[in-house]
Amino acid sequence: MIVNRKKYETGKARPTALGKPITVSKARLDSVLETAVDGIIVIDEQARVLSYNRACESLFGYSANEVLGENVKMIMPESYAREHDQYVANYVQGGTPKIIGIGREVRGRAKDGTEFPIELSVGVAQSFEGRQFIGIMRDLRPRKAAEERVQQLQTQLVHMARVSAIDEMGAALAHELNQPLTAVMLYLQAISKKSTADGSMDTTTTEILEKAVREAERAGQIIQRMRNFVEKQAPERRAVNVSVLIEEAIELVLLGRTARSIEIDRRFSDSVPMVEADPVQIQQIFVNLLRNAVQAIDSAEEKRLCIELYSADNLLHIDVGDSGPGIAPEIASELFNAFSTSKSGGLGLGLSISRSIAQSHGGDLTVNPGGNGCGAVFTVSLPVILDD
Repeated sequence: MIVNRKKYETGKARPTALGKPITVSKARLDSVLETAVDGIIVIDEQARVLSYNRACESLFGYSANEVLGENVKMIMPESYAREHDQYVANYVQGGTPKIIGIGREVRGRAKDGTEFPIELSVGVAQSFEGRQFIGIMRDLRPRKAAEERVQQLQTQLVHMARVSAIDEMGAALAHELNQPLTAVMLYLQAISKKSTADGSMDTTTTEILEKAVREAERAGQIIQRMRNFVEKQAPERRAVNVSVLIEEAIELVLLGRTARSIEIDRRFSDSVPMVEADPVQIQQIFVNLLRNAVQAIDSAEEKRLCIELYSADNLLHIDVGDSGPGIAPEIASELFNAFSTSKSGGLGLGLSISRSIAQSHGGDLTVNPGGNGCGAVFTVSLPVILDD
C-alpha cells in the first residue's frame, strides 16, 4: 500500500500549494509514486506519514504498511528526530519555514539502524484536511562514494608523480653518494697498508681500520644494488639463480634498524634450478613481498620471515611467509586488484604489478591468507630451465 486512499480518492478536487483546486487521478498519482526513482513521503501537520512510495521502501528498508500512520521520525537519526516535531509545529503556528523550499543534505536512518546521507527537498500543499508536507529524498551514498573515489585517485596520482620523481633521481643520487664513499674507502685502505708496512700502528688500531674498510665496501655494494634497482633498464631475460636475487632483495628491504630484530628462516634446497627471467623484474616481486611481510610483523611479538624454495612440476616455487596476523577475508579477495590497499601511504599497485610480472614470465603469484594467528604466505611460481 503506497498511498493512503482516504487522502487521495479518485476524482476528488484538492487545492495545490498555490490554492487552485485540481482533480487528481488516483491511478495516475499511484503510477507517479510507484515509478519515481527518488523517495517521496507525504506527512500531515502531526508529522504522521500519509504516503510512502516504493523507492522509500528500498531506501529505508521499511514497508509502506510499517510506516503509514506513524511519525516520520522513525526514519530519522536521533539527532534529527528530537527537533523535527517542533519544526513542524513552528511552521504550522507561525509559518516559519526551516527547510521548506530549500534542498539540503540531511541524514536518514534505515530499519537496520544504518545512517546515511540523503538530499532532501520539502514542499507544502494545502488540502481539505490541513497542510501536507511532501518530502523528496535522494540517496547520496553513490555520489559520496564516487567523490571519495575521485579524491583517492587524485591522491594516488600525486603520489605516483612523487614516486616517479624519486625514481628519476635515484640513479643520480646513488652515483653522487658512491663517489665520496669510494674516496673514503681508498683513504682507509691507504692508511691500513702504510701502517702494516712500517708498523706505525698497534694491532687493535689496524683491526679497526680493516673493519672500517670492509664496512665502506659493503656500503658501496648496497648503493650499487640500489642504483641497479631504480635504474630504468630494458627487459632482458636470461638464466637466473633466484636464491641470489632473494638474498639481494633481503638486504635491500632490511636496511636499517629493523634488520636486527627480524629472524630470517631460509629453506633452500641444495640444488635450486635456474629460471629464465628478467632479474630486475623478478627481484621487484621479492622486494614487494618482503616489504609487505616486514610491515605485517611490525607489531607482532615474534618477528620472523620464512622463505622457502622448492621445485615441482617444472616450476620453481618461492614461498614468502611471515609471523603476522594474516590477511582478513574481506581484504584477501581484492588483494591483487590495482589501487586496492589497506595502507594509508600505499598505492595498492605492488601486488598487482608483481602478479603481472610473474604471469608474463609464464608463472603466477598466489596467496594463502592465513589468519587466526597464522601469517600469510605468498607463493611465486616460475618455469624452470629444462635440461635438453
